[in-house]
Amino acid sequence: MVEEKKKICGLYMRVSTDDQVREGFSLPEQRKRLECFCDYKGYEIKNYYEDAGISAKTGNKRPEFDRLIEDLKQGKINTIIALKLDRISRSIYDWENIMKTLEKYNGDLICVNDDINTVTANGKMISRIMMSVSQNEIERTSERTKIGMAGAIKQEHIPNQAPLGYKHENKKLVIDYTTKDIVVRIFNLYHNGYSYKKISNLFNSEKVLNRTNWRDSTIYTILQNEIYKGDFVHGKRTKHPTYYNDVVEPIISKELWEECQVQKKKNSRSFQRTLTYIYMQKVKCPKCKRILGGKATTKKNGNSYFYYYCNDCKISIKESVIENHLCNFIDEIIEYDSVVNQFFLPMIKNQFENPKEELQKQLNEQRIKFDRIKKAYINGTFTLDEYGQERKIIENNIKDLEIKIDESNICDSLKFSPEDILVKRDIDYINKIYYPDKYEEYNKPWKNYTREEKSKIIMSYVDEIILKQNNKDIEVDFIKFRETLFKPFDELFENGYVDRTQPVLFGNTLGRIRYSEYLPDDKLSEHILRLRQFYDVHYSEATYNTKDKIFYFNLLDEDTTIVRIFPLKDYKNIDQNVELEEYELGIIYVYTDDESLIKNKDDIFKYIPDKCEQNIVYTKNPKPIKIKVKPVMYEKGE
Repeated sequence: MVEEKKKICGLYMRVSTDDQVREGFSLPEQRKRLECFCDYKGYEIKNYYEDAGISAKTGNKRPEFDRLIEDLKQGKINTIIALKLDRISRSIYDWENIMKTLEKYNGDLICVNDDINTVTANGKMISRIMMSVSQNEIERTSERTKIGMAGAIKQEHIPNQAPLGYKHENKKLVIDYTTKDIVVRIFNLYHNGYSYKKISNLFNSEKVLNRTNWRDSTIYTILQNEIYKGDFVHGKRTKHPTYYNDVVEPIISKELWEECQVQKKKNSRSFQRTLTYIYMQKVKCPKCKRILGGKATTKKNGNSYFYYYCNDCKISIKESVIENHLCNFIDEIIEYDSVVNQFFLPMIKNQFENPKEELQKQLNEQRIKFDRIKKAYINGTFTLDEYGQERKIIENNIKDLEIKIDESNICDSLKFSPEDILVKRDIDYINKIYYPDKYEEYNKPWKNYTREEKSKIIMSYVDEIILKQNNKDIEVDFIKFRETLFKPFDELFENGYVDRTQPVLFGNTLGRIRYSEYLPDDKLSEHILRLRQFYDVHYSEATYNTKDKIFYFNLLDEDTTIVRIFPLKDYKNIDQNVELEEYELGIIYVYTDDESLIKNKDDIFKYIPDKCEQNIVYTKNPKPIKIKVKPVMYEKGE
């Protein structure tokens, strides 16, 4: 009779991330059950081997399991005890290798819950069958997971962290318009010949996103990411990645993305693209709604002609068509932005968006954070390089906060108001009538911008340009401007503090006129008196027929120019359904052959008149007087 060998056991316990939430699969529970089993059987426990948070997939590194096999080879143990077969492996391929090792070194394996052991031939056969079932379950689960993931991805539920330019909203990946243009700029710069290093150096010097740690590897990763053309690759680092087309809204066109992949061969220090596409990344195809690519042809005379095209739909549109549509109002947008968004509005909103108390609180927090990282560096938590990077970020934050606090202090002293915007807009319009050449010195028109400058303006103001197909012709349907540009404009317009240009009929002639909403009488009187400090403006009244859509007014002199019209009553609240036949309107106008009351003509571009006493009246040719004014910080050519 052969004496049964003594069981010297190594207890193997494994738990994956998913297993940790399942009852009965925790490491302590497995250990407790295995110890009870060995005690019942009278087996000697030599050692314990625990792999935490690791699955049993092929290729996964399991350090404790490797130590277990090594102890088996060296004879320290002769039996492996595990709770279930899937704790050891879920791969037939791996299982066969384990079986060969057990046979070679005269070892056994016992799985307590599955009632499996490799001591007998039947035990080995059953273990192989169980392993086949386990692997089949894994493969079926994997298939279901892939199908579910494919459906989720097609619904814009991208599993990865949102890359720059996107954000997760209701579990969907959507464009983040606060950072979108940074991505577009990276692709455009690279397309124009900039290297990864040159782009990162440029962004560090400009402190883009308040960062000074842009790296060429970061730029490379962005340029390689298919998500920016609307596609997604799942399992990109595996042998068999899955490619999903058109699953999110793209930030750039597929053509530009592909050209940037080819660009690697061209991006040497000597290469620089010479053509600039003004509307690149803004024009969408009327059929498939994808962003159009750009192309240009250069004639023998040196003139270049630009087009935007869709390869899939085989359509194109001349840049000149877009330009002609845009030039009707782009100058007004630039004027509005320069007056309102770049100067007045920040001053007006500063008190609400950046109250000094909140700014000071944030500044104190940054200073405390600065002290903390200094202590962390002294205690050895940070390396010198890490400390330097963190210190620069905090110093930049402190600098920005100090600037905002200074701006808030300036706002307190200057006390600009929405009324100042309307005054500045009217004075600028009159300046343009009387001094057009000098006006262009201070307010450069669209036609005088370079292609590079136009491209930057479109990037700042426009979200997208929607086209439509009219028979065989492609036309501009509408232009979607930035909400950050027009939301404050709409608020100011609704309250009567900014004007819009609207088409009107002058007899049989179609023209355009500046229109603003209702202002109370006291505000209107104050406004006219302020204008009269710089110009001899006049006031009249008119009616507007809502049925015929015609203005009726009687200006005695033909050599007059209307500066602006406005309702004399709050009709948008009085007559919301536009049921009245006539509206009463006020008219501010000037004589065409007149000029400014201010001797130094530069002053009418640099300043605006401050509020005046209601009893002050200015005649056409007053004696020189001292006028209290506000500087508007206009610089020539801006």
